[in-house]
Amino acid sequence: MNVLILGGTTEASALATALAERRTPALFSYAGRVAIPKAQPLPTRVGGFGGVEGLAAFLADNRITHLVDATHPFAEQMSRNAIAAAKQSGIPCLALTRPPWVPQAGDRWQRVANLEAAVAALSGPPERILLAIGRQHLAAFAAQPQHHYLLRLVDTPEAPPPLPRHQVILDRGPFTLDGDLALLRENGIQRLVCKNSGGDGAVAKLTAARQLGLPVVMIERPALPSRQEVHSVETVLSWLCHASAPDTERGV
Repeated sequence: MNVLILGGTTEASALATALAERRTPALFSYAGRVAIPKAQPLPTRVGGFGGVEGLAAFLADNRITHLVDATHPFAEQMSRNAIAAAKQSGIPCLALTRPPWVPQAGDRWQRVANLEAAVAALSGPPERILLAIGRQHLAAFAAQPQHHYLLRLVDTPEAPPPLPRHQVILDRGPFTLDGDLALLRENGIQRLVCKNSGGDGAVAKLTAARQLGLPVVMIERPALPSRQEVHSVETVLSWLCHASAPDTERGV
């Protein structure tokens, strides 16, 4: 057995630790979007593969027997490549994901299908907005320049965001409810924009928004081809040990 973990999430790190403790041969791969990625207890590589063909070649060259996609729920292209490369290589592929967030009583969510719809949802008068979407897609919101954007990022942007009015805060989760309540209050935030990443590490901002009665523009996850998907490290370990099919499957 030789496992390749496509990582970058808390769940990927937990799986890496579990495999290292069991001395299961495995490799860990980062996409390279964070300047200083978290150290892993497994041999680690950083960077892309060169599309489906490049990933398939990597699987063959490294004699990978099992592929686990534990990337961010919005790493759509990487997940599509993983599905296709595993199929092409004839090896099993499993997605380790976080269950998506669901609205609770008192939430004021506006659910949108994609980034473009999120930008369109901000067409109203000027507001102070917490933009919690990562640094890759900030430029899209230049189409709504009337707002003041508070950007919470892991790393300093390589170039200043093309937003006329913005403030950058560097921080890395997990975040706390008290911390996010203070963040929203002290910055006079009137609306949040975020991706439905799921998990516990960043859910505090949604609880804080609920308590303060703030609206949230929630970008839903991209649709992917049908794949085997589980939500716990324990289920991945069982899958690896017994080659049994996971219980949950997600369609298009």
